[in-house]
Amino acid sequence: MDLEAQIQLLIDNAPRDGITPNLISAISPALRAIAQKLRYSQYYILQSSEGNWVVTTLSNRTNPGLEKRVVYAFPTIQDVSLISTAGLDPQMLTKIVPATHILFQLVALQPVDSIVFLETPGQTTHTFEVRRSELEKLMQQQLRKMRSPKPIPPDIA
Repeated sequence: MDLEAQIQLLIDNAPRDGITPNLISAISPALRAIAQKLRYSQYYILQSSEGNWVVTTLSNRTNPGLEKRVVYAFPTIQDVSLISTAGLDPQMLTKIVPATHILFQLVALQPVDSIVFLETPGQTTHTFEVRRSELEKLMQQQLRKMRSPKPIPPDIA
């Protein structure tokens, strides 16, 4: 599914609250810009039987007190076992999710610091990390563009 179709699906499935569909439209350039940097248009996400995404806490090797919480996004279902033994747990499921939907969810996943996209099947060395703080900053920029009044052309008279 191409990025435009993914974004349209996000908009179509958004709550009809008069705000969310417009918000998704407004931030779609940020979602698209990051998704275009990814190698695949959809990834597998490991989740619990309740539908919660599996979060992995990583510790810094040189500073063990420094931790970050990540969700891994896998290019193939077989790659889940490269990172996590949770993939072998019958209570865990893998779900294929469009890239823009993963990015959109990142903002809602408050305890999660990053999504780590594995970009080469069979390998854990080639990854693309998207930090929630960076994504939020991009989205804020998009929202400011939408709110800022259009400058009045100097030759209006």
